[in-house]
Order: sequence, then C-alpha cells, then structure tokens
Amino acid sequence: MLLVPKRWKHRKQFRWRIKWKAKGNTYVAFGDYGIKATQNGYITSRQIEATRRVLVRYNRKVGKIWIRIFPDIPYTKLGGEMPMGKGKGWVDHFVARVKRGTILFEISWVNKEIAKEAIKQAGYKLPIKTRMVSRHEIN
Repeated sequence: MLLVPKRWKHRKQFRWRIKWKAKGNTYVAFGDYGIKATQNGYITSRQIEATRRVLVRYNRKVGKIWIRIFPDIPYTKLGGEMPMGKGKGWVDHFVARVKRGTILFEISWVNKEIAKEAIKQAGYKLPIKTRMVSRHEIN
C-alpha cells in the first residue's frame, strides 16, 4: 500500500533545494522512540513503505508505529530516450520533503534493545542519515 494523496492542488510542482532545519515535528510526540532525520532530502512513498515493513517485522504484533511524514509532492519524469525540450514530464511518483531534525517514524511498546535494532535496520532503507531519539531525551 503506497502512500499517495487523494487529490492535489497543482499537478506539477517545483522541487526546491532544502536549506533549513525543521521548525515543527521535531520531538517524539506519540511513541517512546523515534527516527530523526539528520540530513535534508526527499523520501519517496516506496522508501516509507519499506521502512514501515522493517518496523512492523521487529514489533511482532506488540508495538505500535506512527508515520509522521506524508509524500504529498508530485515528482515528474520524462520517458527514456526523449529529446530535450517538449515540456515537463508526467507525474511518476510522490515524495515527502524532509528537513533535518524532523521525526520520521515513532514506535512504542517495545524494549530499548529491540527498538535500537529496528531503527538501525529501518535507517538502511532511507536515502538520508538518521538517528534514534527517545521521548525523554532532551533534543
């Protein structure tokens, strides 16, 4: 189940360079442990789904998972061997814009060792560097 918006205002958007750190969504709000981004970047809906599957596998029907990002930006792409020009391509997939400091995922109801291993394995599925944070940790 890939995440896509039901409808969007503009069919094709600009992708601008992410230069700043996050203002909101920077602390663990729901779970006990979280995955925090330490780099700026774009995360596709497929990468979010792959990370979610890793976390579900480690939770073993005991823990709960929260996904704190949503891919709402359309990513366009022209077909292969197309000549230059001919306008902007068609929407290929959706991405989430992630600033450094953003909490990406949260998990709860698992002990620290399992959470640490799950977050380490989940970080391999993401294109940006991440780290583990806990609810009681001060930034």
